[in-house]
Amino acid sequence: MRLLLAVLIALTVAPAVAEEQKLTAEQVVSLAITEVIRPGFAQYAEAAATLERDVAGLCGGPSEASLDIARTQFKAAVIAWSRVELYRLGPLMVENRYDKILFWPDRKGIALKQVQGVLANADPDATDPAKLGSKSVAMQGLGALEFLLFGTGAEQLSSAEGDFRCRYAHAVTMLQAETAAALSAEWNDPAGISKRLLEPSESDPDYRSFHEVAEALTGLLAHGTEAIRDQRLLPFLGRDGAAPKPKSALFWRSGMTVPSINANFEGLRALLEKSRIAEATTAENLWVSNSASFEFGNAERAGKVVTDPVEQALADPRQKKALDYLVIVTQSLDTILGENLAAALGLSVGFSSLDGD
Repeated sequence: MRLLLAVLIALTVAPAVAEEQKLTAEQVVSLAITEVIRPGFAQYAEAAATLERDVAGLCGGPSEASLDIARTQFKAAVIAWSRVELYRLGPLMVENRYDKILFWPDRKGIALKQVQGVLANADPDATDPAKLGSKSVAMQGLGALEFLLFGTGAEQLSSAEGDFRCRYAHAVTMLQAETAAALSAEWNDPAGISKRLLEPSESDPDYRSFHEVAEALTGLLAHGTEAIRDQRLLPFLGRDGAAPKPKSALFWRSGMTVPSINANFEGLRALLEKSRIAEATTAENLWVSNSASFEFGNAERAGKVVTDPVEQALADPRQKKALDYLVIVTQSLDTILGENLAAALGLSVGFSSLDGD
């Protein structure tokens, strides 16, 4: 009798407890900002500042050792950037900042042509951050910097012969560090984007209610997995049975193609789990978060299989299979995040910025 009574009490109390533990939209938004977005952009700003310092050191004392230091820090900056680049809202999406940091997709190889043109003509404007910043975004981003540090002729950077190339690279890093610092500062400004997200208003053109803020955050997750697949994986894996194209991969020269993709997944997983967005739904829908975390775990395991630069990885059946599997994971996450999570929260993630790419 006591056992039956205990069961009946548990059944009647459990839903109430679940409702008490359900997070509000404001709590989710606050966690997303304080636990994920602000720390992520702070880490990126620190990595970009260190990169600027290390490239300045390379220019001031060119050597194999200083070139190695600059290249290593470039890779660290790519990881820090890749963890936050899919947080495509607020400060990142104004003043062409995203494209200035990374001009991608670049299907026509515009960045390569422009950077090679600058090097061939020794354009002095490219060594002046103020003048470079007013020129094509393709000339001043991480793609341009990767070619300067790793592309054809980059070995010149270890000697005085690479002086112009190095000063151009330094100007790029100065712009990158400036933008990264601005992004971090704006996310930390209590009267800035954080206030708009935490205090939505009918007068705000983008965030009139917490419902719209929640849709924006959920959209970052859903469209983020789409971006990883369509902008990062498929261009070099080959679409519709086409042959792989390793040199169509982002960051192939530096060997950072897959590490950057892994960091993309890490950034999305952090946003999902640390914002605890799935806890804003009802108890019976908590499986959505568990399913998404399971798939992010699958992505992490598959990513670790790929240890070679992308060209060698594509030639190795085991690593190629892992890359193909990452595409499958993104498709599963599309359903879990774009459909199941959105439906559980009563949201519509709406238009994707990738449509039409």
